[in-house]
Amino acid sequence: MFRLWGKIDSRAELCVKCGVRQLVDKITKPRRRNRIIAILFAWFFGFFGGHKYYLGQIGLCILYTLFFWTLIPAIISFIEFVILISMSDAEFERKYNNYIDNP
Repeated sequence: MFRLWGKIDSRAELCVKCGVRQLVDKITKPRRRNRIIAILFAWFFGFFGGHKYYLGQIGLCILYTLFFWTLIPAIISFIEFVILISMSDAEFERKYNNYIDNP
């Protein structure tokens, strides 16, 4: 955020000069992805790449959308559907939410 006297670090909760609390913008917060929702997207919208869009893989989503008429993305999305179902919650968190489990 910019103020009259300079830039405030986006990670800071308070301004170091005046102590004013920054507004939290929802866009800057990382989005947490849910495994169940990803599974549902893979089942219902997998042939268009809906699960790839939800998981933040936009390039693959566009590729799926371009080739959906060949039914190849439908086959691949069914395989990914099975992979998502068999994946543990911890593994999903590590892969798609950048969560590192510290023992």
